[in-house]
Amino acid sequence: MLVPMKDIVDRAHAGKYGVPAVPAFNEILIRAAIEAAVEARSPLIFLTSNRGDPVFSHGIVRYFADKADIPIALCLDHSRSFEDCVIGVRAGCTAIMADRSEFPYEENVAQVKLLADIAHAAGISIEGEIGHVGRGDNYAVDGMRNLTDPDAAKQFIGDTGVDCLAVAIGTAHGVYIGTPKLDFGRLKSINETCGTPLVLHGGSGSGDDNIHRACEMGIAKVNIVTDIIIANHQAVLDGDFTGNKAHGMFPAISESTRKSVLRLFDITGSTGKAPSKNSPSNTGTIANDKASTEE
Repeated sequence: MLVPMKDIVDRAHAGKYGVPAVPAFNEILIRAAIEAAVEARSPLIFLTSNRGDPVFSHGIVRYFADKADIPIALCLDHSRSFEDCVIGVRAGCTAIMADRSEFPYEENVAQVKLLADIAHAAGISIEGEIGHVGRGDNYAVDGMRNLTDPDAAKQFIGDTGVDCLAVAIGTAHGVYIGTPKLDFGRLKSINETCGTPLVLHGGSGSGDDNIHRACEMGIAKVNIVTDIIIANHQAVLDGDFTGNKAHGMFPAISESTRKSVLRLFDITGSTGKAPSKNSPSNTGTIANDKASTEE
């Protein structure tokens, strides 16, 4: 069932666990991730963006979410313009991330506040960012600068009305050059100061123990994309898809995704955190709906 992201992150924050936010690039990834969520009885968040097609992502996510009895959200990630955010709202996303973290504070607040009013009027959730999460390939610089100030975070939440907040505590987007060092003292202070669900961007490569600890300390949503794509790439490299075996490539990617997402549920602590089953028959719907892999 597709729900506002606020429903998922509020529950996670109160329970001191996190929920993985994974890519909604195509049907294979979406179907496999939902199968994993149903198996693990975990809530799940999908990420889409205007670099792809949010309308398509919403259609596929909703189709499979309607077959599942676990809470699922679809978040438009890193929308950097007003138009991008409105596209996400119109596409049917249940959350938008209005990323204005590279702007001065006043401009960040002004734009995010306007978008928060629009999102809430449409019954969906909104995520903002204060501080700035940089890139892993520039980690020597980005990993140490523009970290989130706890007091600024509290003021930002009050000024904008966001439902959750992305924070910079030493993670970075993409593959790291160097070893990630998370500032748990800063995270503790942000969580105690704000009391609002927090979001960790750059979860890929950040370390299982680091992610688990961060979720216990206020991180309610963990964005992890690169790790899943790398695992899928490795599954293709490891397989034998010569000749007619080529039909096995997509099932291999599906299984790699399912295993990766199951593992993320355990790392973030969300396994078993979905509400009790309403209908036991729902658990097999997605898996049993698979088409033939060869024709």
